[in-house]
Amino acid sequence: MRRSSWAGVVVVFLVAFSGSAGATEYKIDPEHTTVAFRVRHLFTSVEGRFDKFEGKISFDAKEPSKAVVEGVIDATTVNTNVAERDKHLRSADFFDVANHPKITFKTTKIVDVGADNTSGKMAGMLGVRGVEKEVILDVAFLGQGKDPYGNLKAGFSATTRINRKDFGLKWND
Repeated sequence: MRRSSWAGVVVVFLVAFSGSAGATEYKIDPEHTTVAFRVRHLFTSVEGRFDKFEGKISFDAKEPSKAVVEGVIDATTVNTNVAERDKHLRSADFFDVANHPKITFKTTKIVDVGADNTSGKMAGMLGVRGVEKEVILDVAFLGQGKDPYGNLKAGFSATTRINRKDFGLKWND
């Protein structure tokens, strides 16, 4: 039995929109963020991305286990650089964007934080095509600092592997 999975890769570079003692609130910067995936197709892998998304992160480098992440991906913007394939991915066979235009994520907990507070695992609820399931992401805090304009920025990455069939993406010809 072949297991169909998507290896989702999320690389996030964020811009601070407010700061306070403790956690800093970051807003996803779409100009410095990639939401991408790779899926096995026939005898190779197909890579794609979502071109529109938004989200926020509440993060304290001293207490990363208290981080909170929320994100929304516009599923209508799936892009594999093949127009006909993208049209099919938007159809009822896959994402069914007419009825489920958004993919959502919200943290439920952070665990297995590394000794240096820069890595761990993030559990959260992923919503795809009207189905919500808990997923575990490998996460990393890549650092923070001010950009040339004095704005506080931080970098994060998160990756996971999911079985698309768990979310109703069952089409196979």
